Amino acid sequence: MEIRDELPQSVREIENLFIPMPDGTRLAARIWLPESAEGSPVPAILEYIPYRKRDLKRARDETLHRYFAGHGYAAIRVDLRGSGDSDGILTDEYLEQELADGEAIIAWLAEQSWCDGQVGMIGISWGGFNGLQIAARRPPGLKAVVTWCSTDDRYADDVHYMGGCLLGDNLSWASVMLSYNSCPPDPEIVGPRWRDMWMERLDKSGLWLKTWLEHQHRGSYWKHGSICEDYADIEVPVFAGSGWADGYSNAVFRLLSGLDTPRKGLIGPWSHTYPHLGKPGPAIGFLQECVRWWDHWMKDRDTGIMDEPMLRVWMQDTAPPSTGYADRPGRWVAEPSWPSENITPTTLRMEPHRLVEAAPGEATAPMEVHSPVSLGLFAGKWCSYSAPPDLPDDQRFEDGGALVFDTEPLKDAVEIMGAPVVDLVLASDRPVAQIAARLCDIRPDQRSTRVTYGLLNLTHRDGHEHPEALEPNHRYRVRLVLNDVAQTFPVGHKIRLSLSTTYWPLAWPAPKPVVLSVFGSASSLTLPVRPPRDDDDALLHDFGPDEGAPPAQVDVVEGGEEAWRVIRDLAADSSCLEVVHDAGRRRIEAIDLEYENKSVERYYVQHDDFDSISGETIYEKRFERDGWSVRTRARTLLTSTEDEFRLRAELDAWEGGTRVFCRSWDERIPRKLV
Repeated sequence: MEIRDELPQSVREIENLFIPMPDGTRLAARIWLPESAEGSPVPAILEYIPYRKRDLKRARDETLHRYFAGHGYAAIRVDLRGSGDSDGILTDEYLEQELADGEAIIAWLAEQSWCDGQVGMIGISWGGFNGLQIAARRPPGLKAVVTWCSTDDRYADDVHYMGGCLLGDNLSWASVMLSYNSCPPDPEIVGPRWRDMWMERLDKSGLWLKTWLEHQHRGSYWKHGSICEDYADIEVPVFAGSGWADGYSNAVFRLLSGLDTPRKGLIGPWSHTYPHLGKPGPAIGFLQECVRWWDHWMKDRDTGIMDEPMLRVWMQDTAPPSTGYADRPGRWVAEPSWPSENITPTTLRMEPHRLVEAAPGEATAPMEVHSPVSLGLFAGKWCSYSAPPDLPDDQRFEDGGALVFDTEPLKDAVEIMGAPVVDLVLASDRPVAQIAARLCDIRPDQRSTRVTYGLLNLTHRDGHEHPEALEPNHRYRVRLVLNDVAQTFPVGHKIRLSLSTTYWPLAWPAPKPVVLSVFGSASSLTLPVRPPRDDDDALLHDFGPDEGAPPAQVDVVEGGEEAWRVIRDLAADSSCLEVVHDAGRRRIEAIDLEYENKSVERYYVQHDDFDSISGETIYEKRFERDGWSVRTRARTLLTSTEDEFRLRAELDAWEGGTRVFCRSWDERIPRKLV
């Protein structure tokens, strides 16, 4: 990222300011203002998340919000109720209280002497979610939203469930929040009451994973905050984006299709990060795009942004399989609207081990697939964070346990954009089963790069609210929609579709081993083919360099470790995926604070014993300053049987060398067709 030391306007910073809520609770905010704002009020930009503005997100926040302030906006970063330095307890995602607080923050901002009454919201992930959710409540001061790496559907397209399958990231994400919720506020901000606030958080924030496991189907719990329930609730302009390596790119297409308000979409090659920090590259001048967006909607300036295409995406070129890319080759393409008339659905029929250009016909003899439970160890994360390298490796490691269909080597290049669809006629030998489908780019040397994939719990074949068990050996016609993607398959390469009955640990397996019978000729793959267009270049706007304001200085006192290990113990006949993220020991000089932040995740199975499957996470954090020292450790273990999930967790906290809090959980949650 290019650091911009000189910005158009000088900036004044307020390290902390408490925003009062109607019930007396105070939410902690860090604020950056143009020096002239008191005399010449400006619009405000709000980011509202639970990730500790004071320390863990300090460097990132300064890059983003100081930049906005330097371009004529009041930039405000608020810790959610119960997080960071804010009062209260945080007990789940996107609660009614969180959204009501968001409305109150917007109303408070609009009344400040340095604000002209207009507020925009920006956020990635959690902040992208609540930006849409608050927009759907139509607070008067909110004028426009930038939502990044977020979703409109909390059940079908979030970290918890995918296609009705329980995601492994559901466990790891719950563990992240158990760890965050265990951290105290900073005594320099809240004063002597920090310890009472800390003890209350430790005692009352709760075990969120239990709640998420109790809601295995789409119901009112997940519908709350899912703006897809009624897109018409949103009336303000929306700029939505994501990256192909992120877990949330599908939502961009749905938002462009579903909203009836001015909107823009942008998808690059990136993982779960803002595009000016984009990895894999190329990163872009995202903050300039945001300023153009804000200037158009809140300063009535003709920036040209609304004259440009509705959707811009990175059309990925072929690349060898890798768990991490510095840059992903490709080019920008654009569509004036979405859905696009430039997409031509092209259907390939599934014959034994082949994909052929023909319409589906009568079912032929079944092809069986019975995958080892460990298939998926090379799948990477559901949502890539690019640290440690967490993209899918060579898919040849997975295809030995899958049912595979290839095209002939391509005589002409094929470019796709959108969601491939797999239509299957199949039967299962058990009442609960899942299927994973992977679309891969096969190089002439046979290396296999996963392009996109999809999952379906087959009991959810007719919807996620009221799943129905399968009748063993009965034929069903099911449709599996893969994740949206834009990808080029060059001449001489093959397109491969791989089907498996497991995809662990990306998705928790079905209760028992399954044999699926897939009926060829009646089953097909449909690709959203988008031929290259001569006017792509003419439709594009130059993004400019990836720039930002100077980040806070964070020094590495002691190095850590980043690792992603597949461990195959032949003596024990066991497989384990171990993910280590240890940031080491770091120091923020500006606030005289040192901290540590590390985690270990282990996903284990022995032989093909479905009852041996386990996921274990350990998250540790430490904060120290001038004799003040606190440390927390959160451990979660999830196992299962045919009938239930068993959830065990421990939360410990130390002040100095003394353990001051300890709590454990042992919960059993019935499985409901998952």
